[in-house]
Amino acid sequence: MSANRKSPARLVLTSPWVIDTRELGRRPGSSRRVHRVATADHVIGLEGVIGVPAGAEVELDVLLESVVEGVLVTGTAVGPLAGECSRCLDPITDEVEVGLTELFAYPDSATDLTTDEDEVSRLVEDHLDLEPVVRDAVVLALPHVPLCAEDCAGLCTECGGKWADLGPNHRHETIDPRWAALQERFQQDPGQ
Repeated sequence: MSANRKSPARLVLTSPWVIDTRELGRRPGSSRRVHRVATADHVIGLEGVIGVPAGAEVELDVLLESVVEGVLVTGTAVGPLAGECSRCLDPITDEVEVGLTELFAYPDSATDLTTDEDEVSRLVEDHLDLEPVVRDAVVLALPHVPLCAEDCAGLCTECGGKWADLGPNHRHETIDPRWAALQERFQQDPGQ
């Protein structure tokens, strides 16, 4: 788990990413389903390559379960993707759906006391923040080399045109400079 997963000292309680767990109490076995839409404040993914764009809506469907050590969150997050093909640079749009499973430890629980701050998420004043969990899950689910199609041929290295548009007969004639003088000599006008 990354250092980015640390719970802030104070959560923005009005954020749609933050869920109040007080209804669950600390009764192991009690559960509550939460379905809501949260807006991405910034790009969730690989900046400049592919990700959930800033301002996009992410649909959260999670089950909160009270367990001895904290609140177990399981469910899914679904959001739109935008990026560009790494071979031909065409825009890519798609949708990403990630599974979520995360334990948010109660303060002063055995888990809280025996783990480092960045090893497990923590409840802050009976609230949990799903944004870091969703961000990490989305980043892991994204392709590092996004493609518009598996067989994308990319761009011609000589002229920069898309191979798909150029056709199979496209080529650039390159002459070895050592043979250039001979080519000029043998390219005489046929009319002479």
